[in-house]
Amino acid sequence: MRRIGIFAVVLLVAASGFTFAQSSSPTRVGCILGVGGLGDLSFNDLVYAGLQKAQKELGIQFDYVEPQSISDFETYLRKMASMKTYSVIISVGYDQVDPLTKVAPQFPGQKFAIIDESLNLPNVVSYVSKEEEGSFLVGALAGFLKKANTAKNPTIGFIAALDIPLLDKFYAGYEAGARYVNSSVKVIANYIGGNAPFSDITTAKEIALKQFNQGADIIYHAAGGSGLGVFQAAKEKNFYAIGVNSNQNPIDPNHIIASMLKRVDTAAYKIAVAAKQGNLKTGKTVILGLADGGIDYTVEGSKVTIDPKILKAVNDIKQSIIDGKLTAPDTHAKVEAFLKANTYK
Repeated sequence: MRRIGIFAVVLLVAASGFTFAQSSSPTRVGCILGVGGLGDLSFNDLVYAGLQKAQKELGIQFDYVEPQSISDFETYLRKMASMKTYSVIISVGYDQVDPLTKVAPQFPGQKFAIIDESLNLPNVVSYVSKEEEGSFLVGALAGFLKKANTAKNPTIGFIAALDIPLLDKFYAGYEAGARYVNSSVKVIANYIGGNAPFSDITTAKEIALKQFNQGADIIYHAAGGSGLGVFQAAKEKNFYAIGVNSNQNPIDPNHIIASMLKRVDTAAYKIAVAAKQGNLKTGKTVILGLADGGIDYTVEGSKVTIDPKILKAVNDIKQSIIDGKLTAPDTHAKVEAFLKANTYK
């Protein structure tokens, strides 16, 4: 694997007689990470880990770039595609939809993949997740905990970066899971917004403190790097938080009780496998959930003591979802109908 800077990409394309990979070389994957690059303890690190696994187990080669701004995406896509070297070029995140929509049709012979969004183009395969399933599990965990402490007005919180369909799946699953096991629980939801919704630690902390003052002592975030503000508030006021995407429990094991895992590393690995096998499902959308190992939750790394009976109950619910006996709602508009149709026993 190798990291490529934007000027290096230009030079590679321009180099006279330069051949990046012979046809007999191993499968080569290009990857354009999200803004911020590696070290985010989230999407970028997970995608990188998935490609490393593919390199180790399958012998694929991969190159990656770390954009510094959204304006870099189109340039990287165009330069990588122009190299005619990659079996597939992976875009990571919703903010690469527009650049990929523009560039992919200009390179019909190049196969692309996008993680975390669905794009209907003949040479693009989309990998999305059932975020509502993992969110349902951490919601159920929160609901059980509120039931266990017999609070008079049980309240939990949810903070998302933006009010968009993707993050609505987190909200829907979380509230449905909590209320499924504890009909008395109330869920407060707020959105960060602004110019940097996924990296605004200050605003996230302010919202978390406001929710705590409203009675929420368990708060789940779906806000990327902004979630660090939720963790700061949890430590300051001594309440519980729930992480997202990667296992964030070790960040503050005394206050983070669990993390919802969005296994984009699994998505990246599956893309590499499909590229090596020559069966990328371009033009289609692949959906990964609990049953596919694309979604999960974990309490590993947390030092908060949770009754084993509660964990067993959450894992039983997990198995019910995997077995198709329970379907978590994927929009908040479906939550009430779900609760009317499903009773926890």
